[in-house]
Amino acid sequence: MEHLNFNKNDNGNLKARQMVYYILGILEVLFAFRLVFKLLGANPASGFVSFIYSLTQIFLSPFASIFRSSVTKGNVTTAVFEPSTVIGMIVYAILAWGIARLIEINTARS
Repeated sequence: MEHLNFNKNDNGNLKARQMVYYILGILEVLFAFRLVFKLLGANPASGFVSFIYSLTQIFLSPFASIFRSSVTKGNVTTAVFEPSTVIGMIVYAILAWGIARLIEINTARS
């Protein structure tokens, strides 16, 4: 019969990894809202939309000038595709995975 050894350090590292993924989940949801709002031409004067745009802009500013945004003007709304949002989603997911992996490697060492 195999005995699993769970010590206090393993539990703390598990919680640290869960926290990293939790923060990533919040960021990804905010980025997804931004992506959908921009694609559907949401009114930027709306309080909620404005809040999402301003909050996510802080995290997406490093990726802003990699590609140009694609704009399609309609009769009522203007749809915008921001590649920076998609790139940010990918980069932050890879970064979170890397941090969680480092925590896991640290656990294996101790």
